[in-house]
Amino acid sequence: MSEALFRNRLDVSSMQAAVAAVKRELRKVIVGQEEMLDLLLAALFANGHVLIEGVPGIAKTLTAKLLARTLSVGFSRIQFTPDLMPSDVIGTSVFNPKTVEFKFNQGPIFSNFILIDEINRAPAKTQSALFEVMEERQVTVDGETYAMQQPFLVIGTQNPIEQEGTYRLPEAQLDRFLFKVVISYPSLEEETKILSEHHARKADAAAAPIERVLTAEQIASCQAVVRSVGVEENLVRYIAALVGKTRAHGDLYLGASPRASLAILNSAKAVAAMQGRDFLTPDDVKSVAVPAMRHRVMLTPEREMQGASPDDVLKEILAKLEVPR
Repeated sequence: MSEALFRNRLDVSSMQAAVAAVKRELRKVIVGQEEMLDLLLAALFANGHVLIEGVPGIAKTLTAKLLARTLSVGFSRIQFTPDLMPSDVIGTSVFNPKTVEFKFNQGPIFSNFILIDEINRAPAKTQSALFEVMEERQVTVDGETYAMQQPFLVIGTQNPIEQEGTYRLPEAQLDRFLFKVVISYPSLEEETKILSEHHARKADAAAAPIERVLTAEQIASCQAVVRSVGVEENLVRYIAALVGKTRAHGDLYLGASPRASLAILNSAKAVAAMQGRDFLTPDDVKSVAVPAMRHRVMLTPEREMQGASPDDVLKEILAKLEVPR
């Protein structure tokens, strides 16, 4: 059979080059965490936000900061605290006595790459300031609407262990994150490499020579490639059936919304393009299904008391659902 039949109709070489360039820079500091890096890049190219959860000291914030340094776009970091107000995030109108007018001073949310550290430390009033900007990429203040520049990516970090001084994120906000990435401790080999490289570097990891390798235009081009990735009808039905199973499962009190279906579809297309394909496969869907749904479902109290996690139920659904051929 002719090799031309297997040739991509869509040029995804730019995607592969972008992924390789960003990973090359991040590997100067980051050891392991391959899944987290892949999901962060998939979210960037699928135009979605990411919530990273893990105990302190496993490079959640560092990875987000280094990823921002590989991109030639604006970067803003917001440290969420219990006394943070919505105006501290989106900005506020200030009266100018000279012009006798109010002028809107933009807050730190007006950037391209937003790192929100310890996102669960701010109260509900401040969390609600993120609803509009994360979903609609705009901010409305005093009747005026201000559009965000593209690309616009929010990465939030949170610690699952410490509960004092924290507030549970509203379900409506959790649903606005494309992925929830859960990262664990490194393996013995990885931690040994971390120690060795830290000793050899003799400098802070944040000062490593990370180069900017992607511009806003290149990111927009990659996002356009993702939107053009082909999807067969049987895979669309597979995604719909997968999400539908979460709404009828006995161990889940809350199933995933249609926004979860869109998240799986868009992020799976990004994964396919990152791997050099212009078409979707069931494996692409499986690779993003759990991180795209784990924060959108809720266990029943009985299942939760048994020590189960949403991941366990989602993996069970994936294992039982028939894969399209």
